[in-house]
Amino acid sequence: MFRPTASLATLLALVAAGCNAAGKAADRPAAQTAVAVSPVAAIEQPISRFIRTTGSLTAEDQAGVSAEVAGRVIGTPVERGTEVGANAELVIISPTETEAQLREAEANAAQIEARLGLAPTSTFNVDTVPEVQNAKASLNLAESEFARIQSLLEQRVVSQSEFDQRKAQLEAARQQFDAAKNAASQQYQSLLAARARVTLARKALADTSVRSPFAGVVAERTVSVGDYVTKGMRIATVVRVNPLRVRLTIPEQFVSAVVPGEKVAFEVDAYSGREFEGTIRYVSPALEANQRALTVEASVPNADGALKPGLFATARIEQPKKTPAVLVPAAAVQTSAGTSRVYLVSGDHVEERIVTTGQMLDHLVEITNGIKAGDKVATANVATLADGTKISQ
Repeated sequence: MFRPTASLATLLALVAAGCNAAGKAADRPAAQTAVAVSPVAAIEQPISRFIRTTGSLTAEDQAGVSAEVAGRVIGTPVERGTEVGANAELVIISPTETEAQLREAEANAAQIEARLGLAPTSTFNVDTVPEVQNAKASLNLAESEFARIQSLLEQRVVSQSEFDQRKAQLEAARQQFDAAKNAASQQYQSLLAARARVTLARKALADTSVRSPFAGVVAERTVSVGDYVTKGMRIATVVRVNPLRVRLTIPEQFVSAVVPGEKVAFEVDAYSGREFEGTIRYVSPALEANQRALTVEASVPNADGALKPGLFATARIEQPKKTPAVLVPAAAVQTSAGTSRVYLVSGDHVEERIVTTGQMLDHLVEITNGIKAGDKVATANVATLADGTKISQ
């Protein structure tokens, strides 16, 4: 049987000892590498606060335009979606009947004017009416005759019966003069009525052209050429889209912070990333009882027509007073699954802090809970950090 010599046994022992030492060295962890974090101290400063709310856009004005005269439609110059100016023609109704009514009314007025001796623009004076002037002349003659006969009666040249006859003629002439003046005044009132009918007839003729009450867009036209419309029948809808209104609901706690004249910034889903601005011009005098909220309306310029009534708006209104806030760089905040965290620098390592964020201010984020002003937070390599990570500053 082979027996190892002393030298071989010693060699084997040395090999075994070396392997054991190597195994123990492999079991020891490598030294941790320090991470550079560029620490920045949280600061406290006053910032503007915003009321965040939602609402919808509505048209500044919307009018259902109706026919004011009955008749057959002979023209429709606009279609749905047509942009129109104020007083633009929307629908044309046949003017044949209204033109005839106007000519009749004008003829009646002219007839009375001729009887009264008036021009269409002259002022009425009852003493210039021909019939009144004739009655006045007869009265003057009767007065002259009566004065003469009265003088002759005093001289006993004429009889009492002849004097009484002249006196009766004078009274009759005076009554005829008064009657002529009354008749002329009545005819003038008839003339006023006739002129009013002329005015109505002219309006009816003008109303055969149905026009837009303001500049806007035709949202609907309900009649076509050949349709017969009646008075009061709606024939088109016009909406004013510049400016628009944004109607917002303000929570009860912010009621005192909203006043007319304030600016409103808002966004709509249709134009992601684009911000629009309006000016509050109406604040409801009372809260909505079912919502405990205040309704406000802001006027929004819309010269390019990008905004449409009915769009949903997410708005913010700046509050008048600034309040203190703790701010850190946005790079210091890591948000995952709705949870925000920062890494607080503590000596040669970092500590994880769950925080509550507030408003964004340029490249800064407000921290409402979790740290205080003066605390240093990591701003570099944040994604590689964990609680207790060794750092180099």
